[in-house]
Amino acid sequence: MAKILCVMTGASYWTLKDGHRHPTGYWAEEFTAPYGVFTDAGHEITVATPGGVVPVVDTMSLEPPMAGGEKTALRQEAVIESADELRHPISLKEVHLEDYAAVYYPGGHGPMEDLSVDPDSGSLLRKALASGNPLGIVCHAPAALLATRDANGETPFANYRVTGFCNEEEAGVGFADKAKWLLEDELKKLPTQYSRGPAWKPYTVVDRTLFTGQNPASSGPLAKEIVKALS
Repeated sequence: MAKILCVMTGASYWTLKDGHRHPTGYWAEEFTAPYGVFTDAGHEITVATPGGVVPVVDTMSLEPPMAGGEKTALRQEAVIESADELRHPISLKEVHLEDYAAVYYPGGHGPMEDLSVDPDSGSLLRKALASGNPLGIVCHAPAALLATRDANGETPFANYRVTGFCNEEEAGVGFADKAKWLLEDELKKLPTQYSRGPAWKPYTVVDRTLFTGQNPASSGPLAKEIVKALS
């Protein structure tokens, strides 16, 4: 059994370029699918957020059309209700990275709001990469990599092979023309060696100890890759 740190957004809204605060949070599948994979493998989960705030689920992610059907939505909701770790997060400032064998970041639009500029998350990511332990980041959560840049704009993630929510998918959910910036564009500028698969299909990229997934459907497969790396 290993301890896995799950770093989650604390944001409940995402500020669009016109100033509108769109309600959001974390995406249900990106927590519930890996949570099941990790706990079924016997691993222990600790949730951490900025300021230790209780993370909120994006309610859109629990709507049957978005979740993949009513049964799936109800199953995800049941996991969220039973996962006590979500109700007792620690603050990112309190994290002792050496206590964990792996780090996992689920997405949702929330990380675009807070983790993309959070210095504590940025510092944790730099340390996690240097640790040599598995680091998993899925969907919109690679936005957190933007906070790893130093005063000179340099990041240890430069030129790593990564994926993340693509522009086509952002257009598909209706936000490509409303967002202040698009994740795919910013990851390319970082710079990373960004790649993507077909929209909405599972697609993961592994570069050394960095595991990234493109979209919600990639979160379960990504978690399985991390479990393999821990075994």
